[in-house]
Amino acid sequence: MVTGAMSIEIEAISSGSLAQSAASAAEWPGLPAEYCEARWYAAHTRANHEKRVAEQLQHRDVECFLPLYKSVRRWKDRRVLLQLPLFPGYVFVRLPLKERLRVLEVRGVACLVGFNSHPIPIPAREIEAIGNALRHDFSADPHPYLATGHRVRIKGGPLEGLSGILLRKKGNWRLVMSIDAIKQSVAIEVDADDVEPAR
Repeated sequence: MVTGAMSIEIEAISSGSLAQSAASAAEWPGLPAEYCEARWYAAHTRANHEKRVAEQLQHRDVECFLPLYKSVRRWKDRRVLLQLPLFPGYVFVRLPLKERLRVLEVRGVACLVGFNSHPIPIPAREIEAIGNALRHDFSADPHPYLATGHRVRIKGGPLEGLSGILLRKKGNWRLVMSIDAIKQSVAIEVDADDVEPAR
């Protein structure tokens, strides 16, 4: 099932994936660990194909994460509530690199994001932080990518340990967390009392 807005679930579709990773490493002793251990990667998709890609990945038993947010759009005489991808053009997948064809063969997937044709893993803590924020009903929406600024860290609550750049938007404080591999950011509403300068 494609994950929903504000009630994100990171589903382990393939049961026992950690056990499979350990078994795979034993089966393929000559391969580097990154080829045998399941890690998170960003699958770049065709425009507006994120939900379809996520459904196909789940049918193939590939663990995936498609964070969505709610957006109200005006259409002529009415307003419509939509669930849109928090990171347009990307679906996150967790698998060993040696199984990447399971993702690349899916219609609508262009590539796994990387450098020099080598996919770059995304730290699990970043995926978990986004999932935690949405599960706890924190307001989140896409934000232009930020690489520099005043870095802060969340010192308490469900987002404890998350770091990013602090901004003020419409009178509320927002923590902008950037995922460097895909050069995109997400702004998460936070309480100013829970923030301290990052060290």
